[in-house]
Amino acid sequence: MRADSRLSRMLHALIHMDQADGPLTSETIATMLGTNAVVVRRLLGGLRDCGYVQSEKGHGGGWALGVALDDITLLDVYRAVGEPPLFSDLVSEDTPECLVEQAVNAHLSAVLKDAEAALLARFGEVTLGMLSREFEAKAARGRKPR
Repeated sequence: MRADSRLSRMLHALIHMDQADGPLTSETIATMLGTNAVVVRRLLGGLRDCGYVQSEKGHGGGWALGVALDDITLLDVYRAVGEPPLFSDLVSEDTPECLVEQAVNAHLSAVLKDAEAALLARFGEVTLGMLSREFEAKAARGRKPR
């Protein structure tokens, strides 16, 4: 199964938007992320619907932040991009009538549910402003963004 990178891609794009001198086109963002502009527009559409970005049409238009990075959490972006799976499917259903499989699946499901709740709670504590400041500190030490 291919990893779902919607969350990391949009976090990447949002921080670049904050660093940009003006709006970024879907094509510019797509090139930066190594994807298609249609994919970028679809993902940014969810963020626009939540008010985190805005789009400007016409010459000089593109995508820009609608709020400050300190006002956007990882949880906000996670929800805006459609709540992609956080974990691969660890539960097997090869022999659902097997009591051992049932016991294993019940415990795995419970642990995964707890882990997801903890991860989402942590996502709610981390702002994109925090990530941006970390990037800025690394850049100041001589590491350039791509």
